[in-house]
Amino acid sequence: MNAQQPLPLIGVTMGDGAGIGPEVIVPAVLDPSTLSRCRPVVIGDAARLRQAARILAVDCEIVTVPTPAEAAPAPGRIDVVDLGLLPADLPWGRLSAVAGHAAYEYVRRAAELALAGAIDAICTAPLNKEALRAAGHVYPGHAELLAHFTGVEEVSMMLSTEKVKVIHVTTHMGLIDAIDRIEPGLVERTVRRGHEALVRVGVDEPVIGVCGINPHAGENGLFGYGEEEEKIVPALERVREDGIDARGPLPADTAFFLASRGDYDLIVAMYHDQGHGPVKVLGIEAGVNLTVGLPVIRTSVDHGTAFDIAGTGKAGAGSMIEALRQAAGMSTAR
Repeated sequence: MNAQQPLPLIGVTMGDGAGIGPEVIVPAVLDPSTLSRCRPVVIGDAARLRQAARILAVDCEIVTVPTPAEAAPAPGRIDVVDLGLLPADLPWGRLSAVAGHAAYEYVRRAAELALAGAIDAICTAPLNKEALRAAGHVYPGHAELLAHFTGVEEVSMMLSTEKVKVIHVTTHMGLIDAIDRIEPGLVERTVRRGHEALVRVGVDEPVIGVCGINPHAGENGLFGYGEEEEKIVPALERVREDGIDARGPLPADTAFFLASRGDYDLIVAMYHDQGHGPVKVLGIEAGVNLTVGLPVIRTSVDHGTAFDIAGTGKAGAGSMIEALRQAAGMSTAR
């Protein structure tokens, strides 16, 4: 980065205020490594962040700013675009339609700011899908919500850890529905989005491993009904024509091991648990969730609202710090 170029401005949405979002944001945005890479500004509720800081016994100044441009991040200071949507007595760790609506509004404002160029990337604390639905906002999660706000029809979820990166063909749907949804066009678009994302952050010639659907990737028709040949192979043939190094279909039970030792830069998972399980075993605390295919950069923690420990000060901020690091890195690469 040029010495005169300012650090990227990252909008940090507070997530569900009844969960651990405020408690992981406070230490993460104050962390010296964060401040060395970016200028974080929280989009949420200043009063809730002050409550979180008291719970954590963190001495800091929480400053409300009208716009991200007026933020001046510094050691011991947290800048907040304050939407003021949460009541002072909102309980920690309980499902709340009020908190669900507030989380929706934080993301909406962040999307507006990103599209307007007022922030360089979005980094999200976790929201709660039930609370979102209770507030009348029926979206499976952040990815679909951001796609709606940015006018994008289709995005992909990518999970990133130090050892493994995985992008999903399908995510938040039942397994039977996922298998029905998988088709060559969707597999092809997912592989291309994954390839583009890696190139964007400096992997010049990514090697991509693509999982099968059935055990042992069907083992030449022994398992399943030819789904690999019907749904995956045609997609791989098309992307290879354009020089993308996509290999498979691979048995999923070995693909992640091979990726963890460096054989693949990215694994393409066919459905939610096929990708999420191995990644979370490898380290949920350092995992980051990226939404690929948006016109804005978005990273997130790879954990939920953790209502069981919200308000106790026990939540670790490692995933949020890593999400901010990757948001800053992608902003700079762009």
